[in-house]
Amino acid sequence: MPAASPDRTGGPAPAEGAVPDVFDPRLYAAGIPHDRYRLLRDRHPVAWQDEPEVLGWPAGPGFWAVTRHADVVRVLRDHTAYSSWAGATQIRDPDPADLPFLRRTMLNQDPPGHGRLRRTVSRAFTPARVDAFADRVRERARTLLAGARAKAEDGACDVVPAVTDEYALLNLTDLLGIPAADRGLLLDWTVRVIGYQDPEDAPEPLRGPDGTPLNPRSPALLGEMFAYARELAGHKRRRPGGDVMTALAEASLEPAELEMFFFLLTVAGNDTVRSAAPGALLALAGAPDAYRRLASGAVPADRAVEELLRVHPPVLSFRRTAAADTELAGRTIRAGDKVVVFHASANHDERVFADPGRLLLDRSPNPHVSFGDGPHVCLGAHFARLQLRVLLEEWRAAMPAPELAGPPRRLVSNFINGMARLPLRVSGPPR
Repeated sequence: MPAASPDRTGGPAPAEGAVPDVFDPRLYAAGIPHDRYRLLRDRHPVAWQDEPEVLGWPAGPGFWAVTRHADVVRVLRDHTAYSSWAGATQIRDPDPADLPFLRRTMLNQDPPGHGRLRRTVSRAFTPARVDAFADRVRERARTLLAGARAKAEDGACDVVPAVTDEYALLNLTDLLGIPAADRGLLLDWTVRVIGYQDPEDAPEPLRGPDGTPLNPRSPALLGEMFAYARELAGHKRRRPGGDVMTALAEASLEPAELEMFFFLLTVAGNDTVRSAAPGALLALAGAPDAYRRLASGAVPADRAVEELLRVHPPVLSFRRTAAADTELAGRTIRAGDKVVVFHASANHDERVFADPGRLLLDRSPNPHVSFGDGPHVCLGAHFARLQLRVLLEEWRAAMPAPELAGPPRRLVSNFINGMARLPLRVSGPPR
């Protein structure tokens, strides 16, 4: 058997014919495992993955990894065969006692219940309401970029804490109508829920009597967030504004539904841009010719956003559960099996995207699945696109071409494609 060649993540590529592991969250700290994904797409498009104990988190029963674009879209669109309600949407199985609680959020529901909740929040999260914040988003981008230049050391700055974390957080809190004094709470909650697999990014997890880490999405650990949501909703009813929380507070929602909407908007709404924005800058730093086309205006920023989302999707994976025995790409899936789609793999499927490893900012068509597909397509995609477009426009107007000033650090996670550190050159004229 020939020796395995190294893959682009720095680890050894699996031997030819072997099914590569794409579960271990530590893989993703070295970069998206594109060589492993390609091997799966070519030879094992629906492949069984073991789910061993990792970093103290308990082992699971395993799951089917879905890596081709067509199969990913099929799973995301077919809620009858592939359920969000049956086992929620994370690879890790929830505690059975927590499952009824998790099913309160529309993320973990199937139609028709999902549709009722989505219609309710859609009326609060309208494009018109989002667009009303565009000028504030632009001013914030300018302020944060100027601040990064001012605090640069030797011409460089870590743009994650200096720009992108604050940009995503403050834009979201403006949209939700959260008082300035409370905004740090949202970042703390996001890190606790999203970054829990990363020992450097997340706080030490709380543990149960047997020493097993408690799921950060369990109701026992979300009480503080829910209490705040109730308090904020009461405040908005007394003093309404033009923000999303006012609209939710005035909607016909049960208290538990309002709490879960707040949880979903706080965590998903923050982390989508918090992950995508530094990922876009990292991609541009690695493709100076592409950036020059963006900076010159040869490629519109909104078109560039789509390609940057393709190469750096904010979410790496989502889980469904087979509702009945079915077949996918020639594999028999049993009722109750976990079926996990891998967005970054679908976005690099050679069957759909020509030269997928190349950053082509004017790529068209560009049917990436970075915001999902089907009934659960990202509700905040319009707001995320607006923020990313504005950040690119303001960067090219005020900043030098993105250039690494040190090694970046990615999040240890098989769920969120996050950046924990991204030092870039920020001094010098725009170019």
